[in-house]
Amino acid sequence: MTVRRRLSVRGRVQGVFYRDSVRRVADAHGVAGSATNLPDGSGEVVLEGPRQPVEELIAYCADGPERAVVSRVETFEEEPRGETGFRIG
Repeated sequence: MTVRRRLSVRGRVQGVFYRDSVRRVADAHGVAGSATNLPDGSGEVVLEGPRQPVEELIAYCADGPERAVVSRVETFEEEPRGETGFRIG
């Protein structure tokens, strides 16, 4: 079953390779979507794929790469849209 989740990620997530590390992990798990920096210093991650790999990516996003300091992740369910590939915005 394909699921789609939109994450709002707060903390030190810009300038620490957060987006690229999420892309690499998503690619390894076969999860599509995107990772984008927002003007307020937070990040947005969209994940679409099989439920278990998406849940694993959500857990990864709560930690991020070594230099990231994630203070909060909010997760929102959305209808799948047939995403393919992973984009960094």
